[in-house]
Amino acid sequence: MMQYPSIAGDKLFDVLRLIRTLNVGPVTFFQLMQRFGTASAALDALPDLSLRGGRRSALTACPAEQAEREIKATEKFGARMVLYGAPDYPKLLTALHDAPPVITVSGNAQLWQNRDSIAIVGSRNASANGCQIAQKFARELADSGMIVTSGLARGIDSFAHKGALAAGTVAVIAGGIDNIYPPENAPLYAQIREAGAIISEQPFGSLPYSGSFPGRNRIIAGMSLGTVVVEASPKSGSLITARFALENNREVFAVPGSPLDPRSKGCNQLIRQGASLAESTGDIIQGVSHMRARLFEETNQRRFAFMEHIQTYDDGTLDNARQHVIQKLGVTPVAVDVLIEQCEASAQNVATILLELELAGRLRRSSGGKVSLAEIEDVSEVA
Repeated sequence: MMQYPSIAGDKLFDVLRLIRTLNVGPVTFFQLMQRFGTASAALDALPDLSLRGGRRSALTACPAEQAEREIKATEKFGARMVLYGAPDYPKLLTALHDAPPVITVSGNAQLWQNRDSIAIVGSRNASANGCQIAQKFARELADSGMIVTSGLARGIDSFAHKGALAAGTVAVIAGGIDNIYPPENAPLYAQIREAGAIISEQPFGSLPYSGSFPGRNRIIAGMSLGTVVVEASPKSGSLITARFALENNREVFAVPGSPLDPRSKGCNQLIRQGASLAESTGDIIQGVSHMRARLFEETNQRRFAFMEHIQTYDDGTLDNARQHVIQKLGVTPVAVDVLIEQCEASAQNVATILLELELAGRLRRSSGGKVSLAEIEDVSEVA
């Protein structure tokens, strides 16, 4: 696991403008912070970096007025923004390489300070038995002192929240903090907001979209010691949450089910692949009992400082490396380490080139730290 330095001392206004800028995702955000030290300095550097990456016109940062409107709307709604590394930011979430630089919280942001979180996720089209199991597990985990975190979706998520509601539960949503999805969960949303907390990394007022659900799932897994999958089809988003958990050295538990029920195929598949079988909450509590000290020790130790200032480099060397990197990239994701090895370039130069390409809108980042071109290019012309 890794952990970036806290950005809690930076200005919320500048941080929000940077992360809300087109083509700036969490990974790019922290790379910019490492290189330039502050969000303000990074904002000033965006136009030149994007042009170096091949953008036809310089990238424009998120307008100041837009950031001001979001901050005011969030405050008026009764929520607040929490910066990465601040005391109210979920500590385990800081270990993600793509942790949200800022989250919006409505409700009790102290909830996760002294309690461990367990994620419970599963099918939207859940069976009656599956919903009953999710609610029972959530209630028992909450009674044992744990926070139950889920995604406020229909089915398993909803019943997990209901089971843990009395002790406080956390819902991570895919839209803005003010956007309740699905709409029929408005009463549950209100209850969680009152007794627990709602979390979002999306802009205030934004609607959920297909790409925001995996982002929500990584937060659910990232702030939890383990993820419990109750029911899931082979293509369920719950399996994405389980994958995020595994990628970040968290435990994955699956509730077994009938091989005749399609909703059990995903869970049975996870068990075949090595997930822990969960027949009771005791299995879950025992399964994560050894993890807390190790995870928190790692998040405390694996810190690294921001680079002091903008790093200097030989433009000739960088330009030559840029040609090789672009030639090696394609639409199929490749590991950054492979690019460094095959291009015989320094890690610093490759990181710089990928940063420029992403700001230009020409790079996509995939799970596992892999990268690919956003579209097929004629590399002979680029080179």
